[in-house]
Amino acid sequence: MSGGSALATGTSVGVGRTLTVQELAEEVKGAVSGDGTVAIGGVASITDAQTGDIVFAESPRFLSEAERSRASAVVAFLDAVSPDKPLIKVENPRFAFARILALFSPRLAPPIGVDPTAVVGAGASISATASIGPHVVIGENAVIGERAIVLSGCHVGENVRIGEDCVLYPNVVIYPHCKLGARVIIHAGAVIGSDGFGFVRIGNRAHKVPHVGIVEIEDDVEIGANATVDRAKTGATVIGARTKIDNLVQIAHNVKIGPDSIVASLTGIAGSARIGQGVVMAGQVGIRDHVRIGDGAVLLGGTGAWGDVESGAVVSGSPAKPHRVRLKELAAADRGPETIRRVKELEARVAELTERLAAVERGTNAHGD
Repeated sequence: MSGGSALATGTSVGVGRTLTVQELAEEVKGAVSGDGTVAIGGVASITDAQTGDIVFAESPRFLSEAERSRASAVVAFLDAVSPDKPLIKVENPRFAFARILALFSPRLAPPIGVDPTAVVGAGASISATASIGPHVVIGENAVIGERAIVLSGCHVGENVRIGEDCVLYPNVVIYPHCKLGARVIIHAGAVIGSDGFGFVRIGNRAHKVPHVGIVEIEDDVEIGANATVDRAKTGATVIGARTKIDNLVQIAHNVKIGPDSIVASLTGIAGSARIGQGVVMAGQVGIRDHVRIGDGAVLLGGTGAWGDVESGAVVSGSPAKPHRVRLKELAAADRGPETIRRVKELEARVAELTERLAAVERGTNAHGD
């Protein structure tokens, strides 16, 4: 094995190191089928793979495509068989491939210490193992933990607490008094702790409501680029441990998101909503203020949750309904034009039969007279 600078070959990714198939299998606790001595120097998609790359296939269809590719090895499902390429067989190929990607990804390693252009406020405590990049501002009495990385242009407000091994990418803003746990990753341009959108209308004028609370981000959270998390009116807006938030997400004041949740891009969560543990929100979901989303619920893309969602429910549409119900409604709507046509035909037939019956009755009455 060898280490080196980041290396990109075509559209595969590596870091100038080489691992054998057997070594990779040991890293992901997989079983090798075929030649375990084959050298792997990068990872790639099936379509872009070159000799020396490893790819993954989580179904027979993709395994067939991988076998026809130039890849040197394949991460595959447990009962996969390939006469041509070595396999690393695992229970979850996608997760194993993610771990292999991490092995070949270049690590972020800026210089340890405080860049001369950074501005550090009085009383700030910065770990000797932290990295503070160019033009960073650290407010008074802020605390930066062990091995934390704060890249160029970030602003960390007064009394902020940043835990160990956190990474703040360029131009992140952390407003005063907010707290980040350990291993939190915040991508470029995100804003943590801005004022909540709260106003009281008197007559035609909106009066600002001060927001004096904070944001608490628990361990192992990742927040995407240009996402925003507003500070609480009082108390705290809370992002639970291991939750992952995509780019361009808006989380309003006093929201509480439970651990292990996933929030996709362009989602907006209004004030004081309560999101349970392990909730999944697809893109462009909207959550009304004070709504409660139960543990394990799944909100499909474009869902508008105007009311509470039960634990474990899978919902879609706006207003949100159980997805199976929504599918039936959509199917019925698709049949609407045909149903209308058939109803009109039946109405015409009924009118015809009614006229015939009336004619018969008139004839009978005339004969009787």
